[in-house]
Amino acid sequence: MSNYAIKDIDQIYGDIPPSWKLVKLEELLNLKRAELQTGPFGTMLHASSYRNQGTPVLAVQHVGENRINHDPDIPRVDQETFERLSRYEINKDDIIFCRKGAVERIALVTAAEDGWLQGSDCIRLRLIDRSSLDPVFFSYVFCSQAHKRWITRHAHGATMPSLNQTILGLSPIPLPSIEEQKEIASILSLLDRKISNLRQQNETLEAIAQTLFKHWFVDFEFPNEDGQPYRSSGGEMVRSELGEIPAGWRVGKLQDEFEILMGQSPAGSSFNEDREGLLFFQGRTDFGFRFPQARLFTTEPNRIANKHDVLVSVRAPVGDINVASEKCCIGRGLSAVSSKHKSYCLYKLKSYKKFFDVFESEGTVFGAMNKQSFNCLASIVPPKKLIESFNSIVSPLDTKIFVNENQIQSLTKTRDRLLPKLMSGQLRITEL
Repeated sequence: MSNYAIKDIDQIYGDIPPSWKLVKLEELLNLKRAELQTGPFGTMLHASSYRNQGTPVLAVQHVGENRINHDPDIPRVDQETFERLSRYEINKDDIIFCRKGAVERIALVTAAEDGWLQGSDCIRLRLIDRSSLDPVFFSYVFCSQAHKRWITRHAHGATMPSLNQTILGLSPIPLPSIEEQKEIASILSLLDRKISNLRQQNETLEAIAQTLFKHWFVDFEFPNEDGQPYRSSGGEMVRSELGEIPAGWRVGKLQDEFEILMGQSPAGSSFNEDREGLLFFQGRTDFGFRFPQARLFTTEPNRIANKHDVLVSVRAPVGDINVASEKCCIGRGLSAVSSKHKSYCLYKLKSYKKFFDVFESEGTVFGAMNKQSFNCLASIVPPKKLIESFNSIVSPLDTKIFVNENQIQSLTKTRDRLLPKLMSGQLRITEL
């Protein structure tokens, strides 16, 4: 592996400018210009050490595309454990690698994560020599497709790819002057900031919609005839098998409100990534914040979901939700739920997480949910007029999320086109 890595290092980025250097990361480590730190062994950090409050512990599932995904349920440790494991503290501008699984993913630590602890399955890169090494530039090197291919090829393990410090040390790094590193990083960071702002806006819009749904359809505080919260204003409640519900509402099943289509996979020979045929999703692999990413297509589509249908994962993990951004074919890992009241449908299904979790916990290895189980989930059915009122308020929010997502995809494509050209020196800053 080592000889092969050294032999092919010149082929990773093509012909770089004469003024640039191509180095292996281990050269910087040996000169103490950078350092690697693998996370604590499992014996040093047990699950029993986790608390609801304290210092967050960064795990591989929180590592996104050059960013750390903040999870409200992230495990934490108390001050005593933090001090015992202080050598594993992460600081702003550290770069985090995943040691197992999605080894091609990395994240640049921001001020928001400064002072967290790295988990057992993470490796931390810290650049010591900031006079000639820019951490933001390095993070984009590791995000480039060239480096991702290199890492994937050299990671150990057929079933579960894994990284170690030796493999990372052989990573090829194109190295322009510090001035050009910073200029390249500035351009790519500008695009990522715009993408991040749009993502944050989408998260805020969705949070508003979910809050309104809960207020109306879970807490039963929808506006009464006088515009006052129904339940707290003394609105009549009646008994049901699901507890007290507003008078005029009823208990039914999901199939009473929505049309549920279970996926069925076409022949594997029909799959392609050349955009031939219809967009295809086998399961939740390509799910994003709201819409799945287009990757696979099929020339033999069978079960079809329409644009804006809600896609629900029915195989492990059960209950993950996205929305079809266009007409697509769905495989056996998904169902498509359609309704005239699309926003109401989406947020109602999102409110079913605790019910979906039951299916996720069943089975010897993987949870699964069949059509009968899905159709027959109990549902509190509100009056149609109230559903229409909710939809009229929330639909504009969902439309804005859709527009923002299109902008995110456009900016992402621009960044991804620039990234390999900037990293190889094929496109110089002076040419932009």
